[in-house]
Amino acid sequence: MKKSTLSVCLLLLSLLFSAWLQAAVELNDNVPETYIVKKGDTLWGISGMYLQKPWLWPQLWDANPQIDNPHLIYPGDELYLVWIDGQPKLRVRRGRDVKMVPNMRVSDLDLAIPIIPLDEIGPWLKWSRIVAEGELNGAPYIVSGSQRHLLSAPGDKVFGRGVFPDGERAYGIYRPGAAYHDPLTNELLGYQAQDIGNAKLLSSNTDAVTELEITRITEEVRVTDRLLPMRERIIDATFHPRAPDAEIKDGYMIAVPGGVTQIGTNDIVVINKGERDGLEVGQVLAIYQVGEMVFDSVAKENVMLPDVRAGLAMVFEVFEKASYVIVLKSDKPLEVGDKVTNP
Repeated sequence: MKKSTLSVCLLLLSLLFSAWLQAAVELNDNVPETYIVKKGDTLWGISGMYLQKPWLWPQLWDANPQIDNPHLIYPGDELYLVWIDGQPKLRVRRGRDVKMVPNMRVSDLDLAIPIIPLDEIGPWLKWSRIVAEGELNGAPYIVSGSQRHLLSAPGDKVFGRGVFPDGERAYGIYRPGAAYHDPLTNELLGYQAQDIGNAKLLSSNTDAVTELEITRITEEVRVTDRLLPMRERIIDATFHPRAPDAEIKDGYMIAVPGGVTQIGTNDIVVINKGERDGLEVGQVLAIYQVGEMVFDSVAKENVMLPDVRAGLAMVFEVFEKASYVIVLKSDKPLEVGDKVTNP
């Protein structure tokens, strides 16, 4: 009896697992059997053309034994759809010349199409920050410019005052920006550090006044602007979108740097979730428009409409309590206050 029950349980588990696999990579309707890769394509865009859930793209691309790195495809390559053990897979026929030598293939990596383009988020990865309360206030600051004035041009000299960490030569120039609060708890999540430019340390005097040279500006440098050591960043040319490992609860889009009110595809947004919530770079979140209150004229009462799915976003920079995301897809106009959750 026990063996029979165990067999039934194993069979049910097997069927459930099989059903989960089938649901995990559902194709869109009328997907092409073959597709020629074009310049400007991304793996995310191609996966979205085939998959209802494009963040599951690794399951679509993992059957390319003829390609050393399935993440590298090029304009002119032909993609063709096959089925393996009941699951759809994309395979590739090379459509470009690739130099072949014994045990080595040489190709121009800069010609490979990326997973996510860096055009929009590259500058944010280099210069933008969300800082904790007191981090800017405790940082060294610009006390004066050369000739007692400040000139907004690379090569100008300025003087800073405060504690400059030993060994740090490159600094970002920042100005306190908007304060970010959690919309539910009102907890302070951090401040936008507004990017003003960069400077390099030239010399340090015994009276704690330090000479610096401006190397980059976005606007006029002012007295009291703060100086933070530049972060060592390796900007990866690709991001690998995937679903979050943890459940994301009470997530909201809380700000759009630059004051934009309407949010669309490729816009950068601040959300109220970060490292402490388990978020990681590359994770994909679903965006929902918050349901509004309407009056039911039949029942003569107010009723709350359900939240409506409206798009997808990917996390590309994570801080302790907040993160930057880029909107990958927007089916409806988005705005601050819309929800983000697991896709």
